Amino acid sequence: RVYVVDTAKDPRAPALHKVVQAEDIAEKTGLGFPHTSHCLATGDIMISCLGDKEGNAAGNGFLLLDSEFNVKGRWEKPGHSPLFGYDFWYQPRHKTMISSSWGAPAAFRTGFDLQHVQDGLYGRHLHVYDWPGGELKQTLDLGSTGLLPLEVRFLHDPSKDTGYVGCALTSNMVRFFKTADGSWSHEVAISIKPLKVRNWMLPEMPGLITDFVISLDDRYLYLVNWLHGDIRQYNIEDPAKPVLAGQVFVGGLLQKGSDVVYVTDDDTEEQYAVPQVKGHRLR
Repeated sequence: RVYVVDTAKDPRAPALHKVVQAEDIAEKTGLGFPHTSHCLATGDIMISCLGDKEGNAAGNGFLLLDSEFNVKGRWEKPGHSPLFGYDFWYQPRHKTMISSSWGAPAAFRTGFDLQHVQDGLYGRHLHVYDWPGGELKQTLDLGSTGLLPLEVRFLHDPSKDTGYVGCALTSNMVRFFKTADGSWSHEVAISIKPLKVRNWMLPEMPGLITDFVISLDDRYLYLVNWLHGDIRQYNIEDPAKPVLAGQVFVGGLLQKGSDVVYVTDDDTEEQYAVPQVKGHRLR
């Protein structure tokens, strides 16, 4: 479902304005599992969907709601749906939208299984679309360094033709950019090394980059390593060469008191201290 909340009539008492039912979305578009929403300049709302109503990745695409939140249809042209769905971002001055690819809802809604990655139920591609036309122009295969590409962000400067996608399983931040011939390419810009651990499901633990943001002046990128528990700040004034500028541990599986420990090069077991704020330990 899509829930529309009215925050205008009384900002101190938000009220439910409308619910777009899953059955209505499925009947009119074949889509299911809505994920990322953006408000377009046309007044429409565009939402990426992760699959069809049964959870098959092959049925995913982009839902359009009109300004009254009625189901309008699909954004992409027929036959131009991505392999998998997740996040998307567009840069109108370059007439381009780029979407990322998580996995089939039928796989991830039952819990993550590493075998499903090998079975091809998770993504490793970026999809480059003509904006606003909805024609799939190019598919970038990120390969083994780009498994589970999730959040995708262009730089805020609308004249720039570069951005990043966080690849969760391989814990790489991949930069995408426009080439001289007008096509798009990619490279690994940041790589988070896995840590050797004990008392966990695997002998090594990836950082598992989940979300990231770019500062409004395009100077810094902030990413979170969901499993390790640290938030990192990178200087991206040269987008191709990010430089680590700050790091703070706020949670994760390797904090003091956890059963899981990481093992240093000299075989010492370590854990990270999580700070307190006004006497309260961060959780």
